[in-house]
Amino acid sequence: MHAIQVKQTGGPEVLEYTEVPDPQPNHNQVLVDVVVAGVNYIDTYYRDGTYHAATPFIPGLEGTGRVAHDPQGEIAEGTMVAWDSAFGSYAEKVCVDRERLVAVPEGFSPEVAGSMLLQGMTAHYLSHGVYKLQAGSTCLITAGSGGVGLILTQMAKSLGATVYSVVSTDKKEELAYAAGADHVFRYSSSLAEQVRRYNKGRGVDVVYDGVGKDTFNESLEAVRARGTVALFGAASGPVPPFDPQLLNKHGSIFLTRPSLGAWTAEPGEFQMRAQAVVQAVSDGDLKFDISASYPLADAAQAHSDLQSRKTTGSIVLRVRED
Repeated sequence: MHAIQVKQTGGPEVLEYTEVPDPQPNHNQVLVDVVVAGVNYIDTYYRDGTYHAATPFIPGLEGTGRVAHDPQGEIAEGTMVAWDSAFGSYAEKVCVDRERLVAVPEGFSPEVAGSMLLQGMTAHYLSHGVYKLQAGSTCLITAGSGGVGLILTQMAKSLGATVYSVVSTDKKEELAYAAGADHVFRYSSSLAEQVRRYNKGRGVDVVYDGVGKDTFNESLEAVRARGTVALFGAASGPVPPFDPQLLNKHGSIFLTRPSLGAWTAEPGEFQMRAQAVVQAVSDGDLKFDISASYPLADAAQAHSDLQSRKTTGSIVLRVRED
């Protein structure tokens, strides 16, 4: 089969389109013919070595496709499914743990089905778990026009929260407002001051920071005393080590570095979050912006565009026609 392989970690150029043997599912897995693979920022962390994976490896964690073989014979061949945590999804075939599969309802486009779970469930655990938003809550979202940012904005508004979003361009500002943001800011050294001015002179209840190094200090300044900073990504690089006393200085604030794996680890938690996302999409309450679709062979270009902030919303790799 064709796949994207990483033989040594590095920049986007290490993503090699090549032929590799078909994977073989174990008894607890299902073999799937991939139609669309989702591209997420976490994929770049594995590619550049920030997150460890033994080389050579096939990157990618999420996608959608049709069941090719179920060793247990429970899922019919041809069933359309989606998943969020099957390492090796940048390929024509992938083995997926059966408990991490969801059925794709009729009418879902492959691009949406292939990119909805990882970003959708991330937004869900942030808004419903890390800090439970409710009517009257206030939040600041960095990378507000990214895949998670746009979905998180929609979820936060559906819960009655006031949403402040941070973006880098006029086009991205339009997307953030279209998703429901109450006010959109640009990145600057006075971001926290501006946010407090719009928030009646006080900090927000929670900052959802997916940027990391470049926004971390402003995130600490923008949150209220005893508020929460959820550092869920590091698009600009990892936050340097710091003295925990800094959290006291800013008003005994809570800092967490959450992950989707931890927030879907309890029994039934993956199914609960996945079903919430799928239902919201089915009902039309959650809309995914697929800004770019690349052939599988162009994975390097997809990573390059993602990391240079040329994309908005979700991006995917087209593996085969459905």
